[in-house]
Amino acid sequence: MPRSVLGRGFVAPSDKLNIAGIGAGGKGESDIAEMAKSPHVNIVALCDVDDRQAVNSRKKFPKANYYKDFREMLQKEKNNIDACTISTPDHTHAVATLAAMQLGKHVYTQKPLTHDIYEARILAQAAKKYKVVTQMGNQGASGDGVRQSKEICEAGIIGDVYEVHAWTNRPIWPQGVPKPTGNHPIPKELDWNLWQGTAKADDYNPAYVPFNWRGFWAYGTGALGDMACHIMDPIYRILPILYPESAECSIANQWTGMNQPANNNFSCPTSSIIHLVYPRLDKKGKINVSWYDGGLLPQRPEELLADEELGNWDGGCLFVGTKGKLLMDCYGAKPRLLPTKVMKETTMPKATLKRVPEGHYLQWVNACIAGYGKGETSSPFEYAGPFTESLLMGNLAIRSAMYMDPTVSGWGKDPFTGRKKLLWDAENMKVTNFDVANQFVKREYRDGWGTLTL
Repeated sequence: MPRSVLGRGFVAPSDKLNIAGIGAGGKGESDIAEMAKSPHVNIVALCDVDDRQAVNSRKKFPKANYYKDFREMLQKEKNNIDACTISTPDHTHAVATLAAMQLGKHVYTQKPLTHDIYEARILAQAAKKYKVVTQMGNQGASGDGVRQSKEICEAGIIGDVYEVHAWTNRPIWPQGVPKPTGNHPIPKELDWNLWQGTAKADDYNPAYVPFNWRGFWAYGTGALGDMACHIMDPIYRILPILYPESAECSIANQWTGMNQPANNNFSCPTSSIIHLVYPRLDKKGKINVSWYDGGLLPQRPEELLADEELGNWDGGCLFVGTKGKLLMDCYGAKPRLLPTKVMKETTMPKATLKRVPEGHYLQWVNACIAGYGKGETSSPFEYAGPFTESLLMGNLAIRSAMYMDPTVSGWGKDPFTGRKKLLWDAENMKVTNFDVANQFVKREYRDGWGTLTL
């Protein structure tokens, strides 16, 4: 039947993108809702291990089939779906994403792309192998701010960038706390075994579910994992860098006595400062990148007036170049030269980079409909994979700094033997000067969850 007969604005079923949502509550709920704003989208399946979290999505999409295990959903719905959103806790991102890709499904995966460095490398390779449209959920990557910042830098207005500072107000969930204990009944709506996924089996505790898992290494990636994909995207997108050659950090110490450092390495620290050193791809030296979280901030640049904001309440990013400085808010928004009066005195470069008026979500939807290689996304895994690897080097430094050598004890002796600069062999994904750190590059999955291979 000719489309003209069907009426203006009608979208034929054959032109619809059928999407399944893995993770239907919390961020998953909003991700699915954003995709559904397109008239070209059908939400045909929903999956969540916790029925309580899925209530709103199930009400909004009553025709969507509902599952608790994404593996079952993918097998039963593989002929009915074209794409998947993955909005689970960090430790499940990689396995769910790869399973969908291996079935030829386009994927939108929340940030951070993965929990581990190794997983990020695999997903980047998988995107190329399986020829699917991919997008990591760092929405600022599709914003105007990062594009304007790139145009300013490419115009040479601040010269060659040699130093960058980025910060966040996170964590806004518990960190630096001991492993939760106690005997707690598992809610009947929650499949705790499935929720744990690839992580080692542990007792249920309401301290983890539904949100505070972010602060525990078994499931989350802390403040860095939560926010750096947003705040540091301009750094990675604009500057000529790929992988850091070294990483070091300082973290908030906790003590249980005069000479008894707390060993809370089940949880991310309350605050940290991370220093990454990147060799420039253009061979013009190196770029030093520093990250601050837990309320810590870089020193205010002297060009910023005393009452002017350093970024915004959520965080920010500061580029330091040989000719000037560029300050951005969280998500790379509102770029401004320092001192801020310079913005009025400087002729801004013309917009040369394509903007994304439809936004991050619908950009991915439209690229999926266009087909692999025909559309465009701001954070395809070919970009998001190396970017995530780079960021997770910071967590590698933190976990090494929190490692306590059980053979070192006594007054004046430091059991934290990993508090050093870690030297990184990016090609082989290996720390070359502190082998203990390499256990955090790639986790061993729990029995029944296999290994992550192409």
